[in-house]
Amino acid sequence: MTGSFYPPQRTLMGPGPSDVPPRVLGALARPTIGHLDPQFVALMDETKALLQYAFQTDNALTLPVSAPGSAGMEACFVNLVSPGDTVIVCRNGVFGGRMQENVERCGATAILVDDDWGSAVSVDKVAAAFAAHPEASALAFVHAETSTGAYSDVAALCALAREHGALSIVDTVTSLGGIELRVDDWGADAVYAGTQKCLSCVPGIAPVTFSPAAVERIQAREHKVQSWFLDMQLVMGYWGGESKRSYHHTAPVNALYALHESLLMLKEETLEAAWARHAFNHRALVAGLEAMGLSLAVDAECRLPQLNAVRIPEGVDDAAVRAALLRDFDLEIGAGLGALAGKTWRIGLMGHSSRRRNVMTCLAALESVLSTQGAAINTGVALAAAEAVFAG
Repeated sequence: MTGSFYPPQRTLMGPGPSDVPPRVLGALARPTIGHLDPQFVALMDETKALLQYAFQTDNALTLPVSAPGSAGMEACFVNLVSPGDTVIVCRNGVFGGRMQENVERCGATAILVDDDWGSAVSVDKVAAAFAAHPEASALAFVHAETSTGAYSDVAALCALAREHGALSIVDTVTSLGGIELRVDDWGADAVYAGTQKCLSCVPGIAPVTFSPAAVERIQAREHKVQSWFLDMQLVMGYWGGESKRSYHHTAPVNALYALHESLLMLKEETLEAAWARHAFNHRALVAGLEAMGLSLAVDAECRLPQLNAVRIPEGVDDAAVRAALLRDFDLEIGAGLGALAGKTWRIGLMGHSSRRRNVMTCLAALESVLSTQGAAINTGVALAAAEAVFAG
């Protein structure tokens, strides 16, 4: 490639990123101003307030970290976990495993609570872990496990942490804006997310929020935070306070324009309407998939509407199907991860990608490709089944 790059127009229905709406792409193209410009500082304040709405929190320490969701995860751990601490880590998919990695890199001990991939975190197992390890200072778990399409009970798990004097660290990368999340009502202490999933913003920013109890823990640290860039006491000099902001780093100005626009769109729609939209489109997609003869890998009671793990039919070439969807239909779906690699596809209905048109496009394209491969599916019925849901 020797000239400018012009990407193809894809329909993004994988585990992220999701389709970015024109309003958000347009915001990216606005004139760049300085990251300490008074007008940009005003935008920062608005963005913080919009994030508080999205998280349903009044936490003063709420901000977008200038890096992807993985940096939001690391920001929570390096600020709240110190060498010698004990942290209970729930592992029911890939991203619980990444939490374990963060705990250990902080010099702490991870007590693992394992559940089957595709299952919710067991509240009873976590209670047993606290009983066995009363010294635990934190509980870490994933709300919406992107690798499996299962969600867990945030309110119950956070209540357990509080009962045992521990903080809760919660991964909401795939849940923010897609399913119910109420940080304050549920008592979550450190929560991180990503912009490229149900917020339908460009990748590269990680919203985080810390409760007053978490802020107390940060301020009482006896060891420096191991990451200078992610040290919340330093970052808040730029993002917090009523007086003049202090320089910490050059924020991604245009990306923050995009985040502001996507959060504004979420507030215009309202959280409740966004949650309902994701659930409605999910029901239509599942109806079509099941009519086709396909099944989902996660039980209905803990199944994410925005991330659907679909079992790959016997004898079907996983990679060939995904390649054909991309080549022939400009449609991206995701492969399985970890224990589910080669066993599931992950079909995303996140943010702007959660639309009737995308549901119908995906069903038609998948039926076409699977039929070409000779898969044992029911043809000519998936679109009608989805349409029946849309018709109410």
